[in-house]
Amino acid sequence: MSWLILIGSGLFEAVWATALSRSEGFTRLVPTLVFLAACLASMGGLAYALREIPVGTGYAVWTAVGAATTAVWAMATGAEPVSLVRVLLLMGLVACVAGLKLTEG
Repeated sequence: MSWLILIGSGLFEAVWATALSRSEGFTRLVPTLVFLAACLASMGGLAYALREIPVGTGYAVWTAVGAATTAVWAMATGAEPVSLVRVLLLMGLVACVAGLKLTEG
């Protein structure tokens, strides 16, 4: 269950990162409120998951899920360019973090 919560928390990281960019320095109300709610959910889930998951692995998974999801969303919405190299690098990021899980004692 901790792993599912950790992955969900990583997805909320992507939500707050996107909302943060759209808040324009916290000058827009709705994106700022979305940022705050998603940040609380993301950090709360991370804190819960780290009760059972080693911090190094958990934090790496959380950031990788958040970073990859944020980048994929930005490419899907046209905010960032899509290229084969970018997609391969994101896949490499996810593969490396998955490797941390597979090699933990």
